[in-house]
Amino acid sequence: MRSRIPTRLPDGGGRARSRFALGAALVGVPLALALLGPLLAGAPGPRAASFTTGGGHWLGTDFVGRDVWHQVLLGGRSVVLVALAATALAYLIAFPVGVVGALTHRTWLEELLMRPLDVLLAVPSLLLILLVAAAFTPGAPALALLVALVNIPDAARIVRAAAADAASRPAVEALRMQGETWWRTAVGHVGRSLARTLAADAGVRLTGVLYLVATAAFLGIGVEPDAADWAVMVDRNRTGLLVQPWAVVVPALLVVALTTGTNLLVDTGLEKRRKT
Repeated sequence: MRSRIPTRLPDGGGRARSRFALGAALVGVPLALALLGPLLAGAPGPRAASFTTGGGHWLGTDFVGRDVWHQVLLGGRSVVLVALAATALAYLIAFPVGVVGALTHRTWLEELLMRPLDVLLAVPSLLLILLVAAAFTPGAPALALLVALVNIPDAARIVRAAAADAASRPAVEALRMQGETWWRTAVGHVGRSLARTLAADAGVRLTGVLYLVATAAFLGIGVEPDAADWAVMVDRNRTGLLVQPWAVVVPALLVVALTTGTNLLVDTGLEKRRKT
């Protein structure tokens, strides 16, 4: 009995390119609106009745009669920049803490670095932000610091675990026997070996950071109650969802597109590196 052998293998490269293009489009639209929107918004037009459509407002008006499209153009920068800054700051601190904790031979130093982070990890992220917000009113920079702070413990543990695995390989022992400096071993070899792990974690972490920043803005932390902010738009306009849905749907879709596209790009990049 003759077996049939497929004459054409699945086009894995074409599927990867399609996923990359989709991810780039999903990320590109909200990023472009967030970064370029304030430059394109111009002066606000006259206000109209709340939750109306038409009348020159092609996405309608919001809860106080402002043009929704104008608010969308202005409202992305705060969410996106705070999330990106918080994610970068979290890794900026977590990376050296995790690498030093994994490579040091001094137990007391490892305990000094990691145990306080375990205590902080036990506190729910949103609860900590709410407690700080109850003591004083944080602005956007303070919110970025707070979100970075609550993400450092988890990120540092991931870095430490990956660095400890890389440090146990024969290549690192060979570098030590050759008399290489600690800096070159830690950064030049161990640090580079963490790139794939950190890339995978960054996609998931950025999603969580965006969720936390949007939730904080939804609760009025870090932004003014009537600010042009995508998360604030969702909160303030949800009462008119059935009457004028675009004021809620458009900003919510932009946040979802940014998080979904980021993870799609990261997954596609990791898959491509694994195959090569």
